[in-house]
Amino acid sequence: MSMIPPHPPKPLPDERLSGIAGLDQRSREIFRRLVDTYLETGEPVGSRTISRILPSNLSPASVRNVMMDLEDAGLIFSPHASAGRVPTEQGLRFFVDAVMEVGSMTSDERARIDAQIAASNRQRRIEDVLGEATGLLSGLSHCAGVILAPKINARLKHIEFVNLGPGRALTILVGEDGSVENRVIEVPRGLPPSTFEQASNYLSTRFQGKTIDEVQRFVRDEMESLRRELDEISARIVEAGIGQWSGGAEIDDKTLIVRGQANLIENSTAAADLERIRKLFEDIENKKELVHLLGAAEQGEGVRIFIGSENRLFSLSGSSIIVSPYRNAEEKIVGVMGIIGPTRMNYARIIPMVDYTAKAIGRLLT
Repeated sequence: MSMIPPHPPKPLPDERLSGIAGLDQRSREIFRRLVDTYLETGEPVGSRTISRILPSNLSPASVRNVMMDLEDAGLIFSPHASAGRVPTEQGLRFFVDAVMEVGSMTSDERARIDAQIAASNRQRRIEDVLGEATGLLSGLSHCAGVILAPKINARLKHIEFVNLGPGRALTILVGEDGSVENRVIEVPRGLPPSTFEQASNYLSTRFQGKTIDEVQRFVRDEMESLRRELDEISARIVEAGIGQWSGGAEIDDKTLIVRGQANLIENSTAAADLERIRKLFEDIENKKELVHLLGAAEQGEGVRIFIGSENRLFSLSGSSIIVSPYRNAEEKIVGVMGIIGPTRMNYARIIPMVDYTAKAIGRLLT
């Protein structure tokens, strides 16, 4: 399972790196107990609390000495004058990558996701299906669910080109799921109406039931054959029209769905927490940055985790994102889905949840 951030955390000094690498089993166990407790309560954890939950009879004083070593290694810190400690972002990264034991979903959680996906059928818009799956993931995780999908991923029912005047034409694509997309393209001036009709007829009769990716691949690979059947100008219109729906990473080619933002403020009462949530809402509204972040996740295999300032988008809001790509029938990554929540979210529980839901979406597309 890949969990490499897009931008590696700032390197620690050599002495801290050697300190982390040299942690013995007892130090790792105390660190794991501290982080587990913090993720559950959101409160600083003291040595006495850890001493009580450790299976061995270790005194609070001994635990306190280990915690001092963990603090020297840059894994924990004291947020105020109390004796309690919380993990740093570097500590959370170390916990996720080297200490955490990933949990498993309950049979009820798997059944709910499977039932939601099974209820979908080809007569429904894929955007609606993805929106419902994102909402379900949000509800299960108690975080905000997000999904980035191609703007058009349905099979085509009809394609048409309409002349809008000198140098401009409208491309209309109707999907089998009922979705409709319109894009304006540039065309040579002075074209006769028959050119647009010829291009429309060519695509509608030959590519009905195909996806945009399939049509684009054919047009790109078979342009010489296309030119033999159409005059060159019509071929250029076809190429330009289909190119508008290519699977690039531009924002206009993607659909961003966000569900469950209210979950992020449900348990936040402190003024500082609410301010961070307000900042996070601004980050989510800044769709350009969020699309780029999710697009980076499409480049990797499996679940990826971005903790706090590891990504510029969440550097001020103190938030993390767990995402996983999903694939189509050709095993090509076509989108990414996941959740956004506080850095103290339950990573061990949510990671398998995101992974399972992404695979369920892939099965639906297959």
